[in-house]
Amino acid sequence: MSITTLEGVLTKVIGGFYYVLCGGFEYECKARGSFRKIGNSPVVGDRVTISVPEDGFASIESIMPRRNKLKRPALANVDVLVIVCSTVDPEPNFTVIDKMTAAAVNSNMTPVIVVSKNDLKDGNEIAKIYRHSGFPVFICSSAEDDESSSLKDYLNGKTAAFTGNSGVGKSTLLNRIFPQLSLETGQISKKLGRGRHTTRAVELFEIDGCYVADTPGFSTVDLQRYEIIDKTQLQYCFPEFEKYIGECKFTSCSHTCEKGCRILQALDDGDIEPSRHKSYVAMYNEVKDIKLWEHR
Repeated sequence: MSITTLEGVLTKVIGGFYYVLCGGFEYECKARGSFRKIGNSPVVGDRVTISVPEDGFASIESIMPRRNKLKRPALANVDVLVIVCSTVDPEPNFTVIDKMTAAAVNSNMTPVIVVSKNDLKDGNEIAKIYRHSGFPVFICSSAEDDESSSLKDYLNGKTAAFTGNSGVGKSTLLNRIFPQLSLETGQISKKLGRGRHTTRAVELFEIDGCYVADTPGFSTVDLQRYEIIDKTQLQYCFPEFEKYIGECKFTSCSHTCEKGCRILQALDDGDIEPSRHKSYVAMYNEVKDIKLWEHR
């Protein structure tokens, strides 16, 4: 019996079956038991090799090295975390946004800020904070001249996950830049039904030259609970701090209140946004007493 070996992307996991996209064709696969034994089961977004026999089920043979992996939702190899915040209803919570950007940087993802509902309230002040901090920012609304098409161009060739608090317009944004996504999602939901395996399933869609992760229930709570950042690494999760690190008077500087802190000097000089440093201090105080073994 001949067996073909292929490489592809794992796009969904349902009831013990793994669905792998290889060259435009989706294969339903089983995974070898050895993955569970070593505690490294395949997750959506994994680049995998599969063996496809003439008869019977295809099987996942190996998982290629991951660029990153989120614990919840279980998702691997994310290039871009799109953080959607609205100008109004709800008002932006800068601490929450900054926790998400830090978690993204810590997981080797590029954080992208999308300011929604610009037609209801001007979002340029929010955009200014995050552009000054070094992040790609897109201002979006229902208006024809918004930056949603530029966001779509930016995502070309990348794997992106979208997150944001309830009510910020994440679904509206996704439907605006990928109109076919809601249609495909609806069709798949009808096909699979509402069984317990599908209700909160993560799924990856190949659309218009990029992969978009549909992550039901993906919230800031998940990032805060499962992506805890060690206090010694937190400073590196704020890109605007980078050029000042190592220039403080004391090597053990926490960048919160010490005399001779170069980052506090940059804050006073207007080179670092006050809301960003405020978020850093809040996050540092949350993790400063957590031991390294507790992270694990």
